[in-house]
Amino acid sequence: MLAYTYIEPGKFALLDKPKPRLQSSRDAIVRVTLASICTSDLHIKNGSVPRAVPGVTVGHEMVGVVEEVGDAVTTVKPGDRVTVNVETFCGTCFFCRHGWVNNCTDPNGGWALGCRIDGGQAEFVRVPCADQGLNKIPDGVTDRQALFVGDLLATGFWAARISEITSEDTVLVIGAGPTGLCTLQCVLLKNPRQVIVCERDPERLQFVRDRYPRVLTAEPEQVREVARQNSDHGGADVVLEVAGTEESFSLAWQCARPNGIVTLVALYDGPQTLPLPEMYGKNLTFKTGGVDGCDCAEILARIGSGELDTTPLITHTFPLKDIESAYDLFEHRRDRVIKIAIEGGRKP
Repeated sequence: MLAYTYIEPGKFALLDKPKPRLQSSRDAIVRVTLASICTSDLHIKNGSVPRAVPGVTVGHEMVGVVEEVGDAVTTVKPGDRVTVNVETFCGTCFFCRHGWVNNCTDPNGGWALGCRIDGGQAEFVRVPCADQGLNKIPDGVTDRQALFVGDLLATGFWAARISEITSEDTVLVIGAGPTGLCTLQCVLLKNPRQVIVCERDPERLQFVRDRYPRVLTAEPEQVREVARQNSDHGGADVVLEVAGTEESFSLAWQCARPNGIVTLVALYDGPQTLPLPEMYGKNLTFKTGGVDGCDCAEILARIGSGELDTTPLITHTFPLKDIESAYDLFEHRRDRVIKIAIEGGRKP
């Protein structure tokens, strides 16, 4: 089968690999119908994900059709259309029982697919702990509607949940890239009093203005003042940092009001510094980490009810055989690209 593969830092290649097989009674084999490219894939390519294993098939955003299941799998069966979770989690360890599935103690727990074990930018993928890692797509939801459930939407939903947003809050989302836009949709589900999006790219700002007219927008140079003007307490009650730069990291705590919550959703290329003397007295609460992606069933229900719709983020579609061109477009952000759908290989 065709599989896009991490060769070494700086190099991916489309290779012909054997079709995956069941390795455990809890595994499932999924025929990938749609996959996508994530900024985290670029982090792997650039060598900034030390856990990534050379030789691994990349890709952790995908939907597909179940081909085969192990004897212990009970929630899905061959022929089911499914979303695939970015995380592998057993469902029974201490962390899973508390909903902290990113820190599952299973040997493949956490972000494994497309990083430590073969992922989904391929014709087929093996999914460990399939009862937890797969969710059936309702009949009224298309593959394109469901494509981001297991990663981007799971991330945005988790970030909005842990940020403790109330109806009285002014919420600032820093970054209007794909994850930022998914986070924005999930924040809006909480019905805060005011939402502000900070972004430098004029096309992304216009995307927000066109689709979310109740949301205020600001560039980084103005966002501190905009946050102050739209809060009764000197800044945003909640800040979600989704851009992942040194500038956006600083803006996050600077734009928050005293005793506010700052949720760091982004994956950073390097260490960030908290200037504690400058921050002293703001009494901020920081929340950060990898997504606990255990809300996929609810996300699918929200899609089915029309409350979430991420299909406008899919600006380009490529067949798997042309994935190198898709990566080039995505990495260099040409042609107003936001997200790319990669169509799977052979049909049944």
